[in-house]
Amino acid sequence: MLSEVGQSSEFSPRQNAVLEQALRLLVDGGEKALTTSGVARAANCSKESLYKWFGDRDGLLSAMITYQASKVRTFERNGERLNPASLHDHLVIFARDLLEVLAGDVSLALNRLAIGQSNRDGSKLGKLLLERGRRQIDRRAIGLIDAGKRVGLLRFADADEAYHTLYGLIVSDLHVRMLLGEPGLKDTSRQAEKAVSAFLKLYGTEKVLAEAAATV
Repeated sequence: MLSEVGQSSEFSPRQNAVLEQALRLLVDGGEKALTTSGVARAANCSKESLYKWFGDRDGLLSAMITYQASKVRTFERNGERLNPASLHDHLVIFARDLLEVLAGDVSLALNRLAIGQSNRDGSKLGKLLLERGRRQIDRRAIGLIDAGKRVGLLRFADADEAYHTLYGLIVSDLHVRMLLGEPGLKDTSRQAEKAVSAFLKLYGTEKVLAEAAATV
């Protein structure tokens, strides 16, 4: 069957709760609020537990970004073949999650903070956002469309190019506009469906196009 890739595969429920509190501290108080003492107090745990789970402050920040990225769900193959309907559904879930995460207070705060740090410290936060956030999301989503190609539902020469087309159809310039203060989408489901439909028209095989035509 297809197994969902999400938060639970990376951290325990207790660790998830701690990371959620750490992200909330960052949103509410900025980088200065993100101390081990502050996180321990907010999450009602010991500093020793924080060090055991995440290591130093950079390890905690890396875990926070990994946890945030895990909210964008994708699916991995585990024996069951994709079909046109399930491929469509998995892509829509990915698109909707991506929009909702990017539009959330946490991701906007993290990105604004990284932009503000871009001229100092070698942009450590920016690198973490790329390596532990965006690239992890990209890798899992490319795995999904590769699985679609292997079973004859998608056709493309370059998976990376096809994925970035999908990403562009989903996000467009919305994230930049939200970083500049515009409100997010009111209907992420509609935008997700629209983006996935356009992607499947570009890269779907006859099997997928026939299924789409039958459901209109």
